[in-house]
Formats: sequence, structure tokens, C-alpha cells
Amino acid sequence: MMPEQESMTAKLCSFARAYHSIFDHSKIFDDYLAFDLMGYDEYQNVCRLIRQGVCTGCASKNVTLCEVGQAYRFLAPIPLSRQAFADRMFEKFVREYPTCQFVICGAGMDSFSFRNERDSVTVFEVDHPATQRYKKQRIEALEWKIRNNTHLVSVDFSCDNMAQKLIEAGYQPCVPTFFTILGVSYYLTLRNFEKTIKAMDAISALGSMILLDYPDKSTFRAVRDDRIRFLTDMTARLGEKMTRGFSYHEMKSIFENHHHTIDTYLKPNEIQKAFFEDRKDGMRAYENIHFICAKKSERYFEDIV
Repeated sequence: MMPEQESMTAKLCSFARAYHSIFDHSKIFDDYLAFDLMGYDEYQNVCRLIRQGVCTGCASKNVTLCEVGQAYRFLAPIPLSRQAFADRMFEKFVREYPTCQFVICGAGMDSFSFRNERDSVTVFEVDHPATQRYKKQRIEALEWKIRNNTHLVSVDFSCDNMAQKLIEAGYQPCVPTFFTILGVSYYLTLRNFEKTIKAMDAISALGSMILLDYPDKSTFRAVRDDRIRFLTDMTARLGEKMTRGFSYHEMKSIFENHHHTIDTYLKPNEIQKAFFEDRKDGMRAYENIHFICAKKSERYFEDIV
């Protein structure tokens, strides 16, 4: 079993990536290592919890999401499309900066470090110590080798300084860096979100990028899409209540306050077109989720130096 500190929503995201790789013929993002990293026992445990309605609230709400495949189609669009977006943007980044760093915040059971074949890309996986212990146990059980250019950085965000921990692990502030913070903004206040961006800005080189997904303010309106209601209700039941939604203007302002300009922004209809168009299974983008990637810009270089 994963440790209790590993959130249920993180487990569900791991499950979605594994299920998609195994069962879907048309791939949005093929994380072919997801099942192995998650482990058979934990995969089956999530399936059991879904059937019992523990993860979805089916038992108490009398909705027919108890079948694993049905629940998967509700759960999967966000983790699959945001990971596909991250991989697409990183490929663009690494063409510009072949020697670079990739910092994955809240890495969970992310498999990039084992899919990465570039020795010139140094990977830093940042996560809670308990989550990383489980991941190390899984890697050891699989007899996989952690590459020399990969560093697992344990950070207790309640008391540790992430920047300091990264530097102690070998992070180089002068090297262009690609940061991902996927699935995190949902649970942050505006103030804490800005503190996160400020911390990344403080240790990043010119040209570095920050990529994330975020919910907009329609998430908390009284009249919502059934899936949005499902998403917000489910996370609240699992003890991970969404704090607020953000506007594009707020995002743009925060990034600009900390030396970044928006490089790529995908609205829900653009996410639909990029990752879900012509699918036969009915899976579609969430109407309230946006993707954004911001770059540390030359426009602010004089302010920094």
C-alpha cells in the first residue's frame, strides 16, 4: 500500500495513467511504466475502492459510476491531457536548451526519469518523504536503476525550503530549467500560489519555464457541469478540498510580477481540440480546466541582474 501521506487523488491519477496505457487503443499520453510503478496491489486497491464508491461517492449518491471503466472516463481527462501537454512543451524546451534541468514538483509516481533517454537532462523529482519512500521501494522491487542524472528530492512543504533542498541535491540555478507543478494549483490560495512562483523565479535562469494546470472560477458557480460537480465533490470527500479558481488575468499578473511571460496558454476548447478531438469513447476535456506555460523572459533580464 502507498503511505497515508500519499493523497488519494494522486493515487487516482496514477491509476488513470495505468488504465489508459493498458486498455485504451487511442492514446492521449501513454505512460507505459505507470502500472509497474504503481504496483499490482495498489492498482487493485484503487479498483476496489472505485467499485465500492469510496473514491467517487457512488454509494451515497446513487449514481452509476461504480464500474471501473465508467469512473475512469470521469477521472482520466485531466491527468492524461496535462501530462501530454507537459511532454509536448518539454520537447520544445529541450530543443532550445539541450543541456537543461527538469524539476517535477509533486512527482508522485511520475515515470519521466525512466522514459528520459537524454543524459544532458538532469531530473529532480520533488515530493513528500513518505511518497518517495514508497516510490523507492517500488523501484527496488522492480530492480530498476535510478540514473545518475536523476535526483529524488524529499521535501516536507510544511517545514522545508524547496529551493535549498534542490540546491543541496545538485540543482544549478544558472542552468535553464523546466518546472512542472501539475495538479497543485487546485488546492492553493492565490497568496500561496504566488509564493510558489516567486520561489521558482528566485532560483531559475533566464529562459526557464513553469508549466501547470489550473481550474477557473466557473468551478465554484452554483450551476455546473456534472463532471465539474463530480470533481469538486470527490476531492472534498477525500479531504483535499479545492481552495478557489483562478482567472487568466490573475495568472498573467502573478507571472509578470515574477519575471515570466506567458508562452503557451490553452483554454478548455483548445485542450479539447489538441487532445480529445475525434475520440470514439466520449472522453473530453473538462470545461473548467486550463493549461499554462510561462517563460522567464529577457524582458525582465535587467531587473534580475
